[in-house]
Amino acid sequence: MADLNVLLTPFKIRHLTLRNRIISTSHAPAYAEEGMPKDRYQLYHEEKAKGGVAMTMFGGSSVISPECPASFGQLDFSTDRILPYLTEFSGRIKQHGAAIMCQISHTGRRSRWDTGGWLPNISASVVREPEHRSFPKAMEDWDFRRVVRDFGRAAKYCKDGGLDGVELSFNGMHLVPQFWTPLVNKRTDEYGGILENRLRFSLEVMDEVRKQVGDDYIVGIRLSGDELIKGGVDQEESVEIVKRLAATGQVDFFNVMGGVPNDYLNLAVQIGNMSFPVAPFLYLASRLKNETDVPIIQAQGISDLNTAARAVQDGHLDLVGMVRPQMSDPHMVRKLMEGRVDDVRQCVGANYCIDRIYIGGEALCIQSPATGREALMPHVIEKAEETKKVVVIGGGPAGLEAARVSAERGHEVTLFEKSAELGGQVNIARKATWREGLSGIPRWLETQVEKLGVDIKLNTEATVDVIRDMKPDYVVVATGGRPNKGFNDEHDIAVSSWDILTGKVSCGENVLFFDDSGGHQGPSCSEYLIKNGAQVEYVTPERSLGVEMGATNHPIHLRHLYDADTVMTPDTRLIGAYMEGNQTIAVLRNEYTLKEEERVVDQIVSEHGTLPVDDLYFELRPHSSNFGEVDLDQLVAGKMQPVTNNETGDFVLFRIGDAVSARNIHAAIYDGLRYCKDI
Repeated sequence: MADLNVLLTPFKIRHLTLRNRIISTSHAPAYAEEGMPKDRYQLYHEEKAKGGVAMTMFGGSSVISPECPASFGQLDFSTDRILPYLTEFSGRIKQHGAAIMCQISHTGRRSRWDTGGWLPNISASVVREPEHRSFPKAMEDWDFRRVVRDFGRAAKYCKDGGLDGVELSFNGMHLVPQFWTPLVNKRTDEYGGILENRLRFSLEVMDEVRKQVGDDYIVGIRLSGDELIKGGVDQEESVEIVKRLAATGQVDFFNVMGGVPNDYLNLAVQIGNMSFPVAPFLYLASRLKNETDVPIIQAQGISDLNTAARAVQDGHLDLVGMVRPQMSDPHMVRKLMEGRVDDVRQCVGANYCIDRIYIGGEALCIQSPATGREALMPHVIEKAEETKKVVVIGGGPAGLEAARVSAERGHEVTLFEKSAELGGQVNIARKATWREGLSGIPRWLETQVEKLGVDIKLNTEATVDVIRDMKPDYVVVATGGRPNKGFNDEHDIAVSSWDILTGKVSCGENVLFFDDSGGHQGPSCSEYLIKNGAQVEYVTPERSLGVEMGATNHPIHLRHLYDADTVMTPDTRLIGAYMEGNQTIAVLRNEYTLKEEERVVDQIVSEHGTLPVDDLYFELRPHSSNFGEVDLDQLVAGKMQPVTNNETGDFVLFRIGDAVSARNIHAAIYDGLRYCKDI
């Protein structure tokens, strides 16, 4: 076991002394407004500063030139409009004792051309980018001069805005490393061919940045220690690149990652989910630490304090980048300092945060709903002025969060759970092959409610009479959902994914899996079936499976399914099932031609979300002072108020989570927080 106190030792970069070894490295949570870091963006980072982080780095993939638009909520450093926001931002962070830096970049071909100013992407050569499907223009001489100037100007904005330093993104298959890799750089001029030529552009950028910010300003570089793709920059060449960049004397730190987002699968490898081991690329940082005296940061896959401490203690790196863990708990450093490590809400690697960005949303943590909502939702729950009696029915994520928040408020809380364990649907989802990490979500909540003295009644089904006899002030119904097979199965031929994962029904040999949900449920259960010997045909009415999943989970599911020779049948709906002798017949219909066909299978498994378990809620409504009604405008504004419309009612009644409708873990926990934070 590593000594966690090593993480609390100071570290110096040039003239800047950081108060500990834990930082938040640059990323793009898509909180920018008009390309600017306004209040929401700043409050998100300020919470980490309050929570004790040594340095918070913002502005992942911040754009510097007009042909690389801020198409997924990044910051726009191509204009001086950003200066007043940087000044405000730096002051906000520094007042809490943390340092602040920003990343600037040019995305090159790794972007879209049909947004922003509708300008062609540029790159080293005309090589199509797989993920964004762009065909870039090969850079001309005036492009080099212009982009170099833009890097320098953006760095000067960072300095003039009061930031402690700037990070140059020579990573992520952005423009500069597009010159490094032979996969993209096909040039035959002074910018292509041998390594010296492929590095020329990056050295020109560094020279201009130093010219603009001076020798007394911190400049770091983020890069890959090994692109991990055939024909790309391997570990040995990465070491040589680092040595040459360090030899310029212009680099104050290297921020090291492994892999490169060259395509869908490699993106999922670089930003690993819970299927990957902890700290899978620490060896790359360790190698570079042995090759240079420049400080080394590692910003990838270190999700817990013990691993972080060991990495520092054993000399693998100098500073630990922990972004996703601090999205889960921005106060993790403060809790470490206070000796409350057990209270840290650990990241489970669900990657809900980054996956939301890749489907057009903003980053949100699957289990910490206040993250990114700091203006509306508290990370630290304040005590109420008056103690109330709160009854929560249901021990899934929604009910556990409602109980936790109510208890943090100082209320007397009783939690009813009809089964023998807490966790709700997470206990089913965790059984699906590599998704076991989800169990960390209810485990933390259970630990917290126990510490807070919640009266937990397992194996106990709440009734109206029992609840009324308790004379509660508030009743929160979080009874969850039940499986919905989603089509007319009058003879109950099909089974649900719940039936399979709980072991209620044994896995068949020849299985048709119908997914009309689009999330993790279908692929996860299919992988479970395959692991237990089934041959699966995966049918979905969508144009591809997993349409609700983002870019770091979808490829991993696909890899597993393709490895097992799973038959994929998109654009097809299951419309019926019947028995013919002892054979099961599935009736399918193409969504576009409307042609029908049949399959002979051993088993049909259907996934269509859940239906609310709401009988108790409707039985309780007549006894409540609000008939279950809340002011939704106030709820959305973070100022939840029940509506009093039954003067003879005994208690305020809330219904949350899947007891309302089929959603997800984040929605359930968010309900628990926003409904109960003001009780």
